[in-house]
Amino acid sequence: MVFSSYAFAPLSLVVPLSAISLIASSIIGIIFIKEKWKPKEFFRRYILSFIGCGLTIIGTYLLITFGPISHEKLTGENIVRHLVSWPFLLYMLLEILAFCFLLYFYKQKNANFLIVILMLVALLGSTTVVSIKAVACMIIISIQGSIQFENPIFYIMFVCMVATAVAQASFLNQASQLYDSALIASVNYILSTTVAISAGAIFYLDFQEEEVLHLCMFALGCLIAFLGSFLVTRNRKKKKTFEPYVTMNSPPVGLQSMHDNGINVQPDFGSSFSYGALQNNDSLSEIYTPATLPVSSEEATSTVPYKVLDHNKTE
Repeated sequence: MVFSSYAFAPLSLVVPLSAISLIASSIIGIIFIKEKWKPKEFFRRYILSFIGCGLTIIGTYLLITFGPISHEKLTGENIVRHLVSWPFLLYMLLEILAFCFLLYFYKQKNANFLIVILMLVALLGSTTVVSIKAVACMIIISIQGSIQFENPIFYIMFVCMVATAVAQASFLNQASQLYDSALIASVNYILSTTVAISAGAIFYLDFQEEEVLHLCMFALGCLIAFLGSFLVTRNRKKKKTFEPYVTMNSPPVGLQSMHDNGINVQPDFGSSFSYGALQNNDSLSEIYTPATLPVSSEEATSTVPYKVLDHNKTE
């Protein structure tokens, strides 16, 4: 469905509508959640999600109302004409330079920042959506009777579509190992949508005949949808990280669990010193002071004094 929608609507209108999937996943997650909440706790827990859904719906309405309507019939010849136009060539040059710059810092400088990884995904995604629209339009035109499969540009765009999609999946997989999935979903939607709209406006000239008022309202709808998607994913329950603490209440045979509620090997520092927990470095002098053994007075008086021998006397 998403693939075929690119053939019947402008690219700049289809891409922002992916925020609906965030709303659907949020509602499904709330319905099928296994935890039981009281009404007040439920409202307090998901208040931001409800506000985000409302903002996303408002932003989507503005996008549909003031978005581009004109749609060009994309044959192989029209796609080639758009590819060799100087605005798109300049855009591709800047995109390639930005991608190489970010990739260098990510690989060579170990800049594992979320914004860097998702910008790489967004730059690849702009090429993906441009290729998807070209392939989808040529397939629909071929079904209608004008065969486009003989044009080499169809296979070029198909290879670009598959290659960039695989590269996006690889970078998203690396990001999911470092950051929370909810944060990735919201930031990736904002960056990918912004770059994809720019690519559609330059390559397919989506806003060429649009009025200034429509452009401003479309931009306002995008901003509201971005804010809504961020709030929707803000309250998603985060997964608990693994904490390798070994419990001491297990039988001698072996450890039952690594997350029991027993006494941990490294407990918090309380009133007395415990193994594996130090309050700060200042208390080391108090902890490691040498201990003195008490000596009773009776033992001290009953001890026999040492006999001193005079080595100077001769026997």
